[in-house]
Amino acid sequence: MPVKNRLAELHSEITEWRRDFHENPEILFETHRTSARVAELLTEFGCDEVTTGIGRTGVVGVIKGKTDTRGAVIGLRADMDALPILEATNLPYASKTDGAMHACGHDGHTAMLLGAAKYLTETRNFDGTVVVIFQPAEEGGGGGREMCEDGMMDRWGVQEVYGMHNWPGMPLGKFAIRPGSFFAATDQFEIFVKGKGGHAAKPHEGIDPVVTASQIVSSLQSIASRNVDPVEQVVVSVTSVESSSKAFNVIPQQVHLKGTVRTLTAENRDLAQARLTKLAQSVAEGFGAEAEVKYYRGYPVMVNHEEQTEFAAEVAKGISGQCDEAPLIMGGEDFAYMLEERPGAYILVGNGDTAPVHHPEYNFNDDAIPAGTSWWAEIVERRMPAA
Repeated sequence: MPVKNRLAELHSEITEWRRDFHENPEILFETHRTSARVAELLTEFGCDEVTTGIGRTGVVGVIKGKTDTRGAVIGLRADMDALPILEATNLPYASKTDGAMHACGHDGHTAMLLGAAKYLTETRNFDGTVVVIFQPAEEGGGGGREMCEDGMMDRWGVQEVYGMHNWPGMPLGKFAIRPGSFFAATDQFEIFVKGKGGHAAKPHEGIDPVVTASQIVSSLQSIASRNVDPVEQVVVSVTSVESSSKAFNVIPQQVHLKGTVRTLTAENRDLAQARLTKLAQSVAEGFGAEAEVKYYRGYPVMVNHEEQTEFAAEVAKGISGQCDEAPLIMGGEDFAYMLEERPGAYILVGNGDTAPVHHPEYNFNDDAIPAGTSWWAEIVERRMPAA
């Protein structure tokens, strides 16, 4: 795998950073130790500016090239937060924080971007400015949104932004990407089905919210199968059913449903929300019950920009020899907020044959580090070639 010689030399040091982050995971916006360490290292590298507290606990570093004839500014983003998972890897550097684990590889993303930052501060072989972005709370907290709302893009004049995620099951160090919709919008819902409770031996005297809720669960599957074009992807999953009674012989007053909706277009997102609400209420009415629907919009669809995606793929091919077309992914990614503000692209790098992300036995593959760091460095040097 052709990688930059200097980044190959830094491999062991980057690995040490990664394993330190893995051993000390922090969740959502509570990335205080991680953020402090990132800021410390960026300062040691000689970044021209290091700013903390963006998006609560985010860190931004600025690296100026040898020249700046065109005023070009590129942002590179890595996520820092871990997941509330009990680790089961038994690694010597396993999590020391009970119930927290880097089960998605954000430790690797952070370490790789730090490696690229060190290389770029040493060489500065580019014409323009690099803004390295270390984001908290990707795992459900919307840290990317908060960094944007703090004015990050305008404050540092970011013109394009690039991100990366490791991908288990993909060959180690290989890349995959796709233009347009890539990761799904991630919405959540609650449905409160309200009936009339009573004795289970006398169902005719009540209005059974359990039967009603069961029909609602089944009916919601018609959104994907009967309301959406069959060539498009929509997922509606009811993931929790809870009755207000725990007894064997009581028809409860209420059933509480929870679930998620995943869509890949704004139009289908609106459609799914409208149909879910109408179906729940109409089915409940048909049984003489009531349904209160609460719908929460999460991350938007992550959309790669065509020009930047093509460029990112060419850079990847230069490192690994190929860049495959990535599949559509129904998981969410809050890099979507940054791509709504600026053109850019998000790429996958292979983690090899490992446990999947969000699994207690997952571990970022340190052998992917040279490919990842090289991609970020090449994005800068090829997009902003030295004058």
